[in-house]
Amino acid sequence: MINDKVLAIILGGGQGSRLHPLTHERSKPAVPIAGKYRLVDIPISNCINSDIKRMFVLTQFNSASLNRHIKDTYHFSFFSSAFVDVLAAEQTPHNKTWFQGTADAVRQSMHHFLRHDFDYVLILSGDQLYQMDYELMIEAHMKNNAEISIATIPVNAKDATSFGILKADDQNVVTSFIEKPNADLLPEWSSEVSDEMKSQGRNYLASMGIYIFNRELLVELMNDPNTNDFGKEIIPQNIETHKTLSYQYEGYWTDIGNIDSFFEANIGLTNDIPQFDLYNKSKRIYTRARMLPTSKIEGTLLNKAVIAEGCIISAAKIERSVIGIRSRIGKESTIVNTYMMGSDSYETLEEIENYKIKILMGIGERCFINNAIVDKNCRIGDDVRINGGSHLEDKETDMYVIKEGIVVIKKGAIIPVGYTIE
Repeated sequence: MINDKVLAIILGGGQGSRLHPLTHERSKPAVPIAGKYRLVDIPISNCINSDIKRMFVLTQFNSASLNRHIKDTYHFSFFSSAFVDVLAAEQTPHNKTWFQGTADAVRQSMHHFLRHDFDYVLILSGDQLYQMDYELMIEAHMKNNAEISIATIPVNAKDATSFGILKADDQNVVTSFIEKPNADLLPEWSSEVSDEMKSQGRNYLASMGIYIFNRELLVELMNDPNTNDFGKEIIPQNIETHKTLSYQYEGYWTDIGNIDSFFEANIGLTNDIPQFDLYNKSKRIYTRARMLPTSKIEGTLLNKAVIAEGCIISAAKIERSVIGIRSRIGKESTIVNTYMMGSDSYETLEEIENYKIKILMGIGERCFINNAIVDKNCRIGDDVRINGGSHLEDKETDMYVIKEGIVVIKKGAIIPVGYTIE
C-alpha cells in the first residue's frame, strides 16, 4: 500500500504568542476547538482518514496537556504499526538548543524518524482547519516523480500578500517562489487555476505549509545546519534544483494563526452549511472518547447554536455560539457570538457546600456575553455583562484579554458578580 511508505510529521508551532492567552498554559495544537476537539485532532484525523497511521507531533512549549490528550485518545491495535507520538524539544550532548524553526525541529528529531521504514515524509501544520485526502497528494507526487510537493490553495490579491506565493507551469511544476509579495508585484505571480477559482478572483497559489519530501532528499537537506525553516529557506532554495510539484486544493482551509481567525473558525461552525463539515462520515474528526451524559437544556431559545455533550443550560437565549463540553449556563442569561470552551470536570453539590463555592464553574444567572471566548474552567458570576466589539481597545488584565474587539476570558478566571466589560 502507498501509505505504508509514508511517515507524517505534524509541526506544533512555536510559542503561539498570537493565540495568547489560549496558549498561556498549553501548546498551540492542544487548544480546544469546536467545543470538544483539540487543534491537533484535525491533522491527525486527516491522516487517519487518508490511511496514514504513523505520526509524530513535534512541540516544545507547554506540551503536557498535548501529551495527555494524545495518550488518552489515539490507541491502535497492538498488532498494528500505527502510532501517534509526541516529540518535545530535547537537549542532547550534540544539541543544546530549542527548535529554531520548522526545518530545525525536523532536523533535531531525525534520529527518531530514521528508525522507521518509509519512502516519503508528509509534513503538516498543527494549527490549520481543513479536511484533505493526503492520499491523492501522495499519488500525484509519485506519478509525477516529484522530489518535493507543496499543497497550494488559490487566493485572491488581498490575501496573497500574507502568504508565500508559488508560480507553477501548466504541468503544476513550481518554477518560482516569493514570500509575502507586495501588491504591486502580484500581476507577475498569477498561475493557472480552475475556472471556478478564476471566477472568484483567486489567481494566486499560496503555500498551505503542507509538504511531501522524498526520504533521501530530506535526509540530505537536514544535513545543512544553516537552514531553519521550510517556507523561508528550504523551499525557495530547492525548487530550481529538485523537481517540486504544486498540488492544488480548492476546499475549505484556514490558518488558525491569531485570536480573530480562531474565533471566526469556531463561530463559522454555527452557519446553516458550515464550510468545515463535522458531519461527513468519510471525513470525520476523531478526538478523546468521553463518557459524558447528554446535554440538558431548560427554557432556552437556541438559534444557530452548537452544543457539545454534558452541558446543563438554563439560559434565556443562545445565538450564533459554540458551547463546549460540561458547560453550565444559568437562568436568564444571553450568550451571543461566543465560543465557550466548557469545563474539565463537574462540581458536585458536596464540593459546593463543603468548600463554600460562591461562584460556580460556568456562567451565572442574568449574564450577557457577546463577542467573547470563554476558556476552560472559568467562573463567571451572576449579572456579569461582557460586550465585545470594535469599540473596545486591546488590553490585558489578570482575568481577560481583549484582542481586535474579542474578549478572551482566561483559563480558570473568576469574574466577580456584577462585573462589566463593555
